[in-house]
Amino acid sequence: MALTAGIVGLPNVGKSTLFNAITQAGAESANYPFCTIDPNVGIVEVPDERLQKLTELVQPKKTVPTAFEFTDIAGIVKGASKGEGLGNKFLSHIRQVDAICHVVRAFADDNITHVSGKVDPVSDIETINLELILADLETVEKRLTRVSKLAKQKDKEAVAEFDILEKLKDAFEAGKSARSVEFTDEQQKLVKQLHLLTSKPILYVANVSEDEVADQDGNEYVQQIREFASGENAEVIVVCAKIESEIAELEGEEKQMFLEELGIKESGLDQLIKASYSLLGLATYFTAGEQEVRAWTFKKGMKAPECAGIIHTDFERGFIRAETVAYEDLLAGGSMSAAKEAGKVRLEGKEYIVKDGDVIHFRFNV
Repeated sequence: MALTAGIVGLPNVGKSTLFNAITQAGAESANYPFCTIDPNVGIVEVPDERLQKLTELVQPKKTVPTAFEFTDIAGIVKGASKGEGLGNKFLSHIRQVDAICHVVRAFADDNITHVSGKVDPVSDIETINLELILADLETVEKRLTRVSKLAKQKDKEAVAEFDILEKLKDAFEAGKSARSVEFTDEQQKLVKQLHLLTSKPILYVANVSEDEVADQDGNEYVQQIREFASGENAEVIVVCAKIESEIAELEGEEKQMFLEELGIKESGLDQLIKASYSLLGLATYFTAGEQEVRAWTFKKGMKAPECAGIIHTDFERGFIRAETVAYEDLLAGGSMSAAKEAGKVRLEGKEYIVKDGDVIHFRFNV
């Protein structure tokens, strides 16, 4: 599924260093290389220990992880919504992504200039958020001009849209994002059509110094970011972009030893990938056979035929049923035949909603 998260941030916050770590990491990956499609897009594999366990169980000829896409968005400065700096480029790129990873500087370093003269993570967040809100306000005001005429003529659809636009306009003028406004499911469909920047799900990435990566709670800047994010029900992950560049060059045991020396369980990059994947409501199902064990990305809530279509459109078109077993049940059984004997393998039809971790064999006929 071609979904992408955009990495945004002010100048000198570590945004590009983090993105470079993402693209650099791919040099060592043989199965699904991280690669650069163009200068600002990188594809990374989604870390998933279940894939390795399935590989050990099935012993296939090859293993293929699922992947996720990151886009390095042009830097932003105050006034971007009015075209300052690379404002227009920033806004056009961010409209194309599905989620936002906002990198925020959470370290002090006299050798690295801060764009506003001092480290103030909440102010940094508000600077970018305000530019996005101002851009969205302009979008809504333009739309209101068109819709208001029809609403005055008592056009039913126009009246409904007018109410939504007014609600959004009030929120933007109060400095709030579209995410903070509550709408019914039906209203959300109309909001989605507006392609608002502040309606995109957001994840905050606190970039700390090398000395503080193992002591996140002791960093006052991280605490400020977490406090701000809690007001948006947003997640915060803590990374050290500089260290991530070093980790990206390591593999296997060497990588694990380096992480242990730092006193951290998981690399920031792995955390970022998993959190971004989750932010978009994505999940993973598996196919497992002698030829290959493979992970597939799907949107939570998708039914079996739709998930089959991710592999090939013919699978969806000619869908008959899905032979399904939960990952945990397959692992506990030790083999597909043992899982069948234990009654853990199910035959699911067209209405089955696929679950994260399902191991599926699709039956189809075209």
